[in-house]
Amino acid sequence: MSVRIPATGTDSELLHLGLRDNGSLEVLPGDPGAPAAWYTGSPAPGKVGPAVLLGHVNATDGGPGVFAGLRDLAPGDRIEVVREDGSTAVFAVERGEQYAKDAFPTLSVYGNTDGPELRLITCDGYDPATGEFDDNYVVYAQLVG
Repeated sequence: MSVRIPATGTDSELLHLGLRDNGSLEVLPGDPGAPAAWYTGSPAPGKVGPAVLLGHVNATDGGPGVFAGLRDLAPGDRIEVVREDGSTAVFAVERGEQYAKDAFPTLSVYGNTDGPELRLITCDGYDPATGEFDDNYVVYAQLVG
């Protein structure tokens, strides 16, 4: 599986991530900006429901991560996901939202949808005082082809 976002020049294979023993989402490797990953607890891209893809906003070397350009996406921009069977699911961006990690709208992001949708999630809200990201940025997209 892979994801391609022409508007940002993103082209990445997709790792598969699940949940840790404590129920939290596995963390992407950080070397250097890591490929993106599909959360295997979400529907496969193109199936009914919100398929969830995760990626780093920055790289361990200080450069951009695979999802560094998510904030630059505009409504209508295309996201192409090559699925395990080799077919491509094409999604159109609806919107992007920034959420504080301690107020993350889990149901809005991961909850059931009437049709095939896609969520791209990365970190946001970098705090130089702590060196941590306090927020997440989520792109919402719907299947168009």
